[in-house]
Amino acid sequence: MSKLFLVATPIGNLNDMSPRAIETLKNADIIAAEDTRNSIRLLNHFDIKVPMTSYHEYNRIEKAEELIRKMQSGCDVALITDAGMPAVSDPGEDLVRMSYEAGIEVTIIPGPCAAVSALALSGQPTGRFVFEGFLPNDKNKKELARRMDELKDETRTIIFYEAPHRLVRTLRLLCETFGENREASTVRELTKVHEEVCKTTLGELLVKYENDEPRGEFVIVVRGKDPQEIIENERNKWSGISIREHVERYMAEGLDKKESMKKVAADRGIGKREVYKECTD
Repeated sequence: MSKLFLVATPIGNLNDMSPRAIETLKNADIIAAEDTRNSIRLLNHFDIKVPMTSYHEYNRIEKAEELIRKMQSGCDVALITDAGMPAVSDPGEDLVRMSYEAGIEVTIIPGPCAAVSALALSGQPTGRFVFEGFLPNDKNKKELARRMDELKDETRTIIFYEAPHRLVRTLRLLCETFGENREASTVRELTKVHEEVCKTTLGELLVKYENDEPRGEFVIVVRGKDPQEIIENERNKWSGISIREHVERYMAEGLDKKESMKKVAADRGIGKREVYKECTD
């Protein structure tokens, strides 16, 4: 049985193609590409003559089954995407999963990745981050609302992909969710001649691209919410009721008095003694 090779390809500059990636593609029996019309230019540039087959969003399951049968019969398959790392925010994730289920070995030829490259370049915090890829489109408003609700209190840096024709719509949505003053960066045309980083706030980014037509593929990198802000918001939530009423609310939910006072102290960021004093006076 042969292998599935996940081969990273340049996200703009062809000089970023590694020698190992070129060698792997030349030695494969089949190259599965997201868009063969796009990938043929890459293969021609590096004089790679291996047959290609299309593997994309609309044939991801049936084509995966076909490719697995070929690997089971002895063919090495190399998977590439239009640019960057295959199987990340990409239909290739199904081929990887199904290959493991079929007992096929999967290996990777690492290389460019737009999300990590944009994060490093963005000037936003990089220690902890979450990758969201492309947000759902406007036809799936319920799922879009759910995703944004999940992210509104996210403290890690958040990375989104976006196409130019949807950028303004997405920036409006991010402003509504995180506030216009939240720090953010757009990274455009990575590794290409017109590579551009704009580090400012979501509100200023929205104004910029409402006035200047977006061009090229974008990565949006949004700074996470300040954890201290979350703590303050939680404390302020209880400012309208007394400590005694707060304790009684938890007791009404079934907690005993001791546990209720403990939770109230944590909610308000005060000592347990202060809660105890208010409830025993």
